[in-house]
Parts: sequence; C-alpha cells; structure tokens
Amino acid sequence: MTPQIPGYLLSFESILRPLVMTIALSLIWLGAARMPASAKSRYTTAGVLSVAFVGWEVVAQYLGAANTYLATVENPPAVPTILFGLLIPLAIAAIGLWQSESVARLFSAIPLHWLVAAQIYRVGGGIFLVLWADGRLPWQFALPAGIGDVATGIVAIVVAAQLAQNAIGARRATYVWCIFGIADLVVAITMGAMTSPGPAQLLASDAPNLLISAYPLVMVPTFAVPLALMHHGLVLLRLRRETTPAGRLAAA
Repeated sequence: MTPQIPGYLLSFESILRPLVMTIALSLIWLGAARMPASAKSRYTTAGVLSVAFVGWEVVAQYLGAANTYLATVENPPAVPTILFGLLIPLAIAAIGLWQSESVARLFSAIPLHWLVAAQIYRVGGGIFLVLWADGRLPWQFALPAGIGDVATGIVAIVVAAQLAQNAIGARRATYVWCIFGIADLVVAITMGAMTSPGPAQLLASDAPNLLISAYPLVMVPTFAVPLALMHHGLVLLRLRRETTPAGRLAAA
C-alpha cells in the first residue's frame, strides 16, 4: 500500500528543495570566485561541479518519484536499498575531493563561516514534527530527527556569526556543532531504518514509517542527508587543516 502524501508536504518540498539547490550552487560559485587559479580553471571547475550537483538532484528526484526505494508493509525490502541512495553520493563526493586538486582548492576557498551558515536549511527538518503531529510519522523517528535538525539549523547561524567575527572559542563551538549535526543525522538514519518496513524494523510496528521512503520525503535520505554530511565533512576538514599549522607553530 502506497502511503497517502499530504498536499502540504508536496508544497513544502517544492519550496525547500530549490532553496537548498540555490545555497549549494552559490557556495560552489563563491569558491570559484575566490580560489587561487586562472579564470578558465576556476569557472571550468565550478561548471563541472554545478552540472554534477544538478545531475545528482535530478537522478535522486527521478528515482524517488519512480518509487525505487518505496518500502511497504506488504512488500518490505530484503535489503534497505535507500542506503544506496545515501552512500553512493557520499562515496563519489569523497573520491572527487580526494582525486581532484581543483575541486579541493575550490572548496578550500569558500569562507568557513559560509560553509557553516549554509546548513540553515536544516530547520526544514521541522516538517517531521508537523507530520508526527498529523499522525503520519512515528514519534520514535520524527522527534529526534525533527528536533535535532531544527537545532542544528538555528545554531549554524550562531556559530557562523562567531566565526565571521573571529570570536574566542568560535572554532571549538564549530567542532561541537559539527559533531552534534552529524550525530543528529546518524540518529535519524538509524531511527528511520528501525521504524520502516524492512529487516531492521524493531520499532513502530503498529504505525510504521512509510512516508520516509515515498516521494517527496525520500529526498531527505537520498539528497538532503548526504548533502548535509558533505557540508559537515568539509567543515571538519577545513578546521583540521587550518588548525594543524597553528598548533605546530605554537609547539615550535
């Protein structure tokens, strides 16, 4: 049985997804404008990344709308295929960052506080709380995922402002924010698996989490979550690279 999709969810997704796309593409072109390279190299790298990013979104939307990941009580998946939609983009992004010097230089040129502030879109996770209140999502998933996402999105602005002002303790606060944001995503993924029809379901057997694998909410685990993990990974990588030389200098 395919779950009934409320109209307000479709409207919400149609607004939030373009906003997330705009934020991500703006970061790419901001990095291109600041990276130390020739104009041709900068804008070629940004163009390739933009095409790859838009292509990923199109593929994720197509697969989600085609019910590729749909899990129902009558037909629970033997393997949680939704994990492929989550892990494959992360693997490709990691390989691209590791193998391409131009891509690494572009992301290194993005101001750190903008990378952090970009996750303001996480407040959109509040839709989980709305769906729970509407009786469409189990609380075991909706409460930790919704509250964690909203908190991460709000605190992102506070931490970004501290970084922009070079406030004392700003980098430590960024580390804490990053760890919290990643933990929130891990908990959401875990609870999503444990409340959805499939081999990992241990909770919400009376009212399983059907919407998370149906379009448009399936765009969260197959697009929004890996994108947020990429953002967190870039922030942690930047913190590590920018802190290590200072630490070595202090030791010397």
